[in-house]
Amino acid sequence: MPEGDNRLRHVCGNCGRIHYSNPRVIVGCVPIWDGKIMIARRNIEPRKGLWNLPSGFLENGETVEEGALRELHEETKATGTIVRLHAIYNLPHANRVYVHFLVQLHSPHFELTPESSEIAFFAADEIPFDEMAFSSSAFSIEKHLEFPEGPAGGIHMGTYHKKFDP
Repeated sequence: MPEGDNRLRHVCGNCGRIHYSNPRVIVGCVPIWDGKIMIARRNIEPRKGLWNLPSGFLENGETVEEGALRELHEETKATGTIVRLHAIYNLPHANRVYVHFLVQLHSPHFELTPESSEIAFFAADEIPFDEMAFSSSAFSIEKHLEFPEGPAGGIHMGTYHKKFDP
């Protein structure tokens, strides 16, 4: 533990440089067209074959907004405009933070990509929650359905704590 710190860190034994290991940021969106939510079936691991909001790791040199719109286009070829920040979802056990935006699509156009084997628009009562790839997507969709205009506090905050069996 470096002097003045409160956590164990990887420290170079020769020069003393600290190598920090910090959470990864995943960006994505809740894409909306005509009151329905666009969801894509994953064509890649992890969780291949399950449904997910367009999301992925933020790349170096891009803003969270740019990354969310890039992921939307990479996974569906759709384009849209960010309406607002929608949710921040924490996965402390996986060292990840999800940042989801509400996005108004420019059109209902989409195309399958190597990352998505199926893409569809779902009304509130059609969302395949039992086939969602990640809890972050389920959280963001549930919160949008519960508060379509957004929460009073501005954004939805959530955390998934993995439960370990002893």
